[in-house]
Amino acid sequence: MINDKLCVCVSNDNLMCRFDPGIHNEVINRIGFHPMIMKGVEYKGYCYVSSDGYSESTDFEYWLNLCLDFNDKAKSNKK
Repeated sequence: MINDKLCVCVSNDNLMCRFDPGIHNEVINRIGFHPMIMKGVEYKGYCYVSSDGYSESTDFEYWLNLCLDFNDKAKSNKK
């Protein structure tokens, strides 16, 4: 959580990332990308990244920066 907003987290061996849904079609081509699907609905702007997608430090930094860049624009879930 950054600024009371979900940014990135670890789920088993995967990263769960929140990013700008406007760049979804660009991000889906990255190695390790897996869509977040809940109740049969794909959530654009959210994904899981398997370890092969962040095994190199530059790849990990890509995902982390992607999430941080969107954080200022993201809506807070805090009530």
